[in-house]
Amino acid sequence: MLELAIHHRQGDFELQADLTLGEGLTALFGASGSGKTTLINIIAGLIRPEDGRILFNGETWNEKGIFLPPHRRRIGYVFQEGRLFPHLTVLQNLRYGEGLLPRAERREDLDRIAALLGIADLLDRRPAHLSGGEKQRVALGRALMASPKLLLMDEPLSALDTALKAQILPYIERIRDEFGVPIIYVSHSAEEVARLANALVTFKGGRASAVGRPNEALATVAQASGDLPAGNFIEAEITAHDETDGLTEASSTAGRLILRRTPLPIGTRVRVFIPVSDIVVATEPGEGLSALNRLSGRVLAVDDGSGASVTLTIDCHGQTIIAEVTRRSLRQLALAPGKPVHLLFKTVSIASEGLFRQVLP
Repeated sequence: MLELAIHHRQGDFELQADLTLGEGLTALFGASGSGKTTLINIIAGLIRPEDGRILFNGETWNEKGIFLPPHRRRIGYVFQEGRLFPHLTVLQNLRYGEGLLPRAERREDLDRIAALLGIADLLDRRPAHLSGGEKQRVALGRALMASPKLLLMDEPLSALDTALKAQILPYIERIRDEFGVPIIYVSHSAEEVARLANALVTFKGGRASAVGRPNEALATVAQASGDLPAGNFIEAEITAHDETDGLTEASSTAGRLILRRTPLPIGTRVRVFIPVSDIVVATEPGEGLSALNRLSGRVLAVDDGSGASVTLTIDCHGQTIIAEVTRRSLRQLALAPGKPVHLLFKTVSIASEGLFRQVLP
């Protein structure tokens, strides 16, 4: 467990964070310049805070008169760029962090890490002969080979294009699920947070303003970030696969969901992202329609706003869903708090990039 009570000033910028972070992957989310990287650099010991206290599993890393240097904190750090040593081979880069540890404290196995990250056939190459995605996988491996007690990742995918990000994300999932090392992950990508995080800290203007399960905040996060279309995150569990039709079924408190076929096994818990723009609101059950997903609920609130459309907050058996309709539809359907409604959306609305495996604390 990591306990933080930090106050730090750099010029006109002021950072305040009073947090307790547990196991799994905690995402630090916020706009550029909001204090995320400053905080993890303080955690790593790269910046000494103006005032503050840091405890990790009962060990004091920072307090008045106490400052544990970075090399004694046993932290693995993955930066935005791989920052590999250009004159060393992949194997030598991987061994570098391990070499700083006493032999008795080395708990990671090179063959295991190379296999997990898919870099076993790259060991003889130098960084100049690696792709961007390969460099980041090697950087992940180097951090893990240091047998860290805590893993810090500072926007490790920000320099990669969409295709490379899609390649790296499953490796980070495996690290989260299989290594048992707490991870603090800096990002301004709602997609990455939705897919990876067990807990969420949001930053605004240097202040850590929230900690909690991502599902409690991600719809707002996505809308604010513009990274994904404004939408809904629904917790569900995969229950069946239909090989003939290429579909997967999942159960949620909101109702049954029909997804595109996914290779995830039955019983896997997932977060399903459904864009607001793909939801059709009806006051009668839809018949003769191609939309396979049909949830029922009741309008909780209507937010008129000032534009041409109106936002509806709908309770679907305890799951809050956000939908959007035109003002004309609002009048014609007489939509108001308490009104029963049906929500329709196609299976294709739930694309593969909108389905995130979920590991809850």
